[in-house]
Order: sequence, then structure tokens, then C-alpha cells
Amino acid sequence: MGRCTQDNPAPEENAGRMSNTSAPGSSSATSLATRPVPPRQLDWLRTELTDWTSQGIISEDQAARISSRVSARYPAERHTRTSIGRVFLYLGAGFVGVGLIWLVAANLDQLSPVTRFAAIAALWLAFLVGGEVLAARGASAPLVGAVRLLAALGAGAVVFQAAQSLQVPAYEPRLVGLWSAGAFVHAYLTRAYMPFVVGVLTGVTWWFMQPMWDSQNGLTVVMLMGAASVLAAGLAVLHDRRIDAFAWTWRTVAGGMALLAMFVAAVPDIGGDGIDWSTWLVVALVVAGLAATAAALTRPGLRVLEPLGAVVVLVAATLLGLWTTGTDPSDVDAGDWAHAAVSVLAYVVLAVALVALGTVRDHPPLTWMAMVGLVVFTTFQSFAVFAPIVTGAWLFVVLGTVFLGTGFLFDRARRELASALDSDSNAGPGSAPGSDSSSPKGTDR
Repeated sequence: MGRCTQDNPAPEENAGRMSNTSAPGSSSATSLATRPVPPRQLDWLRTELTDWTSQGIISEDQAARISSRVSARYPAERHTRTSIGRVFLYLGAGFVGVGLIWLVAANLDQLSPVTRFAAIAALWLAFLVGGEVLAARGASAPLVGAVRLLAALGAGAVVFQAAQSLQVPAYEPRLVGLWSAGAFVHAYLTRAYMPFVVGVLTGVTWWFMQPMWDSQNGLTVVMLMGAASVLAAGLAVLHDRRIDAFAWTWRTVAGGMALLAMFVAAVPDIGGDGIDWSTWLVVALVVAGLAATAAALTRPGLRVLEPLGAVVVLVAATLLGLWTTGTDPSDVDAGDWAHAAVSVLAYVVLAVALVALGTVRDHPPLTWMAMVGLVVFTTFQSFAVFAPIVTGAWLFVVLGTVFLGTGFLFDRARRELASALDSDSNAGPGSAPGSDSSSPKGTDR
């Protein structure tokens, strides 16, 4: 069942929860841990069992026992569409959480600092405890998620209110870092997805705010994006088959940061000031390196290609950013053309790699991000290179031609990869689609 993946883990608040059931027909009623799988995988297996039975590979009794065991161990996932109730619950929780932070920012002058802090802390504790009580009582996932989201946002209100009481400026990056750390602690202790999302969003914000606090530098932004991709890719591999919902999100962050790093690095003269080394930039690179190393040591195999590919993106983006060319759009020389050509080639390679990863991992956001990113990047480079040379209607003809060629190659590569994966997975009668032991998807997900 190598292609058993989570296409959309967000609805599940208890991302790591496992359930137990007894195998039908077992006299000892052995308790077996279950793992939900997509219905299409169960349909595929039932078709294969019928085919094996008709070919005499297994008997009807064996097929029945296999089918019974599969039904006990692998219940069908219930992919529910986003309901209006879920949307309103999350929107309401978001508005209330932001409102709490806004109230802190407004100082609540009518209350003393101690009273303000006590009120915010009491609300946060109520949401925190309430969310876990609802989860323990088996409340609906949207309701539990909304209350946990309130708790994660309320933690930020507590941090900012405490900083205000201590006369610490509210715009300092370390406050965002503390908020992110608190959200992550909440998420990992309870395996809750919504606090994890808050932790990721605030953590990414802090990742850029802290190193850029003292000095702003274009190449620093590129390196931070590349390092974030390495860190997220390493964490995605470390979370695979442990907390799949978290792995799904880390993998999405890694792909997005890689695309942004290559995009910003291709901006002409982005690295004209060179690398502005700082303590926090070094810390970011070291942390990213440790995550990639941990993934390589603890989860060996083809899966290590994800953090390794992110490292390649970091190095390529940094070198591309250091390659300075002319900044006069009216004077495009050979160096500008070479820079644009290398940038486009590097971005296309990255986009194709993300399409491959998205296909292997059954991770549609990676494919869509790569496609949209490639279109936007091609548009940017086309205007940067072709606009000074051709104008008016001819510019649209050139851009249209570029888009048609890019779209054709992109779609052709995606189809060829999907066809190759299907051919490989169907090579043996006992292998499920994508279950090749050498495939990162088959071993991780």
C-alpha cells in the first residue's frame, strides 16, 4: 500500500491519533492498529485480489482472508469537503484571536497592566483547556480545531501583553519567536494541526524578521529562503510516517521557499552588496544544516534527496544572486542574456523536480506551486529581457510563444513521469502503485 498518502491532512486535528480494532473472525480478538487509506487504494487492492484469484495465484479462501484483514487494518479515509460550518468556525476563531491581540495593542487603558495580563491569560487558559476537554470527549474535529486555534492565537496575545507590561517594544522579532515556540509546543504535545499551522506561520515570519532586524540585504533574503527550504525539507522527511499531517505542511513550505529563493535570486543585481554575514544568518544556516543531516542519518535512502535538493537550491540561488549584471533596462548586453538564460534554466529544473516530487508523494500543492511559479517567473524574465527589445503587440506574441512552449514542456514532463511511475508500479503482480521499495513515497508515506 505504498501510495497511501494524505492529500489534505488539515481537517484532522489529532494528526497522530491511532485507533484499535479487532480482526474479524479472530478468536483471540487481537487488537490491531489501523491506518486510514484512500478509498481508491482499497478499490485497487480488491481488483487485484479478484485478478489473482482468477489466475489461480491465490485461492478464494485466501482472498477472503486477505480482504477481511485489509478491512480491519486499513479503513477507508473519509475525505469530507470543507463545510460552511467548518469555514465559519475557523473564521470566527481567527477573528477572535486577532481581536485579542488587537486589544493588547490598543493597551486597554481602562485596565491596569496586571489586570490586562490576567484577563488575557485567563482567556488563553480557557481556550487551551477547553480544546483538550472537547477532544477528549470526542467533539467534532472542526469545533476542536477552532478552539485550539483560539488557544494558539491567544498565546500570542499573552506574549505581547507580557511584553507590554515589561515595557518591551511590541515590534521586536523575539516576541514573534516566542509566540511560534509556544504554538509548536502546544501542537506537538497534543498532535494538534491548527496550533501547528500558527507555529509555522509565525515561525516563518520570525525566521526572516530576526536576521533582517539590524540590516537589510537582498542576498540575505535569498539565503534565508534557501535555508528555510533546507530546514523544512529535512523536517518533512523526519516527520514522514510519524506525523504525516505535519510532514505534509513542512513539505509544502520547503517547496514554496525553494521557488521563492530561485525567483528572488534571479532579480538583476539582487546581490550587488554581497553577503552581509550576521550571527542570526549563521544560526539559520547551521540549524538548516542540522535538520538536513538528521534526516540523512535517521531516514536513509532516496528520501534524503529532498533535503539534498534543497541544499542544491540554496547554493544555486546564492551563486545566482552573487552574479551581478547591468541594471539599465535600456541596455541589455550578453551578460544580461546569459544571466536570464541561466536563471530560467535553473528555475525550470527546480519546477520539474517539484513536479516529480509532487507526483511521487501524491502532493498536489507542490505541482500547482511549481506550475504557477514557472508562469510568473517566465513572465518576469520575459519582461525583463524582451521588453527593452520588442514592444507593443510583438511583446505579447513573444510572451505567448514562451508560455505555450513552457506549458507544453511542463505538461509533457508531468505526463511522462506519471506514466513511468504507473509502468514501474504495475511491473510485478504483488506491488501496489508507487510501492517500489526504492521510491521515497513507498517507504515514507
